[in-house]
Amino acid sequence: MQFKNINIEDIKNIAIKAGNAILEIYNKDFRIDYKDDKSPLTEADTKSNEIICEALTFLYPKIPLMSEENKQIDYSIRKNWEYYFCIDPIDGTKEFINKNGEFTVNIALIHNSIPVLGVVYAPVLNNIYYAKQNEGAFKNNEKLPLQINSNPKEKLSVVASKSHLSNETQKFIDNLETKEIQQISKGSSLKLCLVAEGIADIYPRLAPTMEWDTAAADAIVRESGKMTYQVDNKNNINPIVYNKEKLLNPWFVVN
Repeated sequence: MQFKNINIEDIKNIAIKAGNAILEIYNKDFRIDYKDDKSPLTEADTKSNEIICEALTFLYPKIPLMSEENKQIDYSIRKNWEYYFCIDPIDGTKEFINKNGEFTVNIALIHNSIPVLGVVYAPVLNNIYYAKQNEGAFKNNEKLPLQINSNPKEKLSVVASKSHLSNETQKFIDNLETKEIQQISKGSSLKLCLVAEGIADIYPRLAPTMEWDTAAADAIVRESGKMTYQVDNKNNINPIVYNKEKLLNPWFVVN
């Protein structure tokens, strides 16, 4: 299977189908369970995961799947994957539970540790972001970025987590070199999408995330002309990579 043969319209349709199923549950009373790591899990997570995995397996049976809600494949096997789909059936489960609409369905294709295709669908907001390597990034069929900050020394728009704002992230924001900082709070992978869109100039995340939290939106960020950089103590500037032995992301900054 060549990457160019993967139809992004198929992936968008799968995300929308999963999103529609999520909305049916979102609009009624639903049960909340908790995983071993104390993170919440709803029937919507499970249903969305089922829809996405079944559809991708049917269309692209030779491409492995990694999903937050599936049992993880041992690194000794997955380190040999050239391609795989990286899935978060609902990114922002806390936002889903709080019913603020700021959750997303995330589907990415990773090729040799790099996200080369991504779809992020926000069903309540009815916004879909998508990108395929060398074909541009889009929001609802409009090419990204939609706007560009021509004077970042005067003002920076910074987006940060609604539910997971760490002290380290806030310190990073407070130390930015600009005259005025506008700080936006947003849930889920929408934060990366806002940078791709140009509404936010920068998204620092000096707190834990997993690969499936960022992969799809990271593909969109990269095709919009931005990048998701690792933060380390040596001031190195390296993009984050995927399919690591440990699936925890490093701290990162998107800009």
